[in-house]
Amino acid sequence: MAELMLWRPLQELKREMDRIWDEFFGRMRFPERWEGLEWSPAIDVSETDDAVVVRADIPGLDPEDLEIRLSGRTLTIKGEKKQEKEEKKENFYRVERVYGSFVRTVDLPAEVEADRAEATYKNGVLKITLPKKAEARGKKVKIRVEK
Repeated sequence: MAELMLWRPLQELKREMDRIWDEFFGRMRFPERWEGLEWSPAIDVSETDDAVVVRADIPGLDPEDLEIRLSGRTLTIKGEKKQEKEEKKENFYRVERVYGSFVRTVDLPAEVEADRAEATYKNGVLKITLPKKAEARGKKVKIRVEK
């Protein structure tokens, strides 16, 4: 019986939260234009023996609208995804595609050679390959086994 008494306030709280959530999104109207909205592309940072590789998902972006900067061990990717302009007036029922500018800053796990960096863009994925400096690659030590 005591368990039911404890459960009831939680059920009431859940109902109230559901009501507030529904009220908020039920009344919310999305603007027809999303210009100026900031968004952030998903990124992966990986490391091999020789390089640090950064991949960013930025589909629909023109590579000319990208800027890549490297300062020490900090990589910055800036860009803008521009909205396609239509001449006819459209009424949107759902808007999920995001447009606008973004900035991503990544702390790299190793010192890299900025002058040897390479960037490619294919199928909506930006790939930046940053070769490691010699001292960041580490030195392998051969183990001598004594008999």
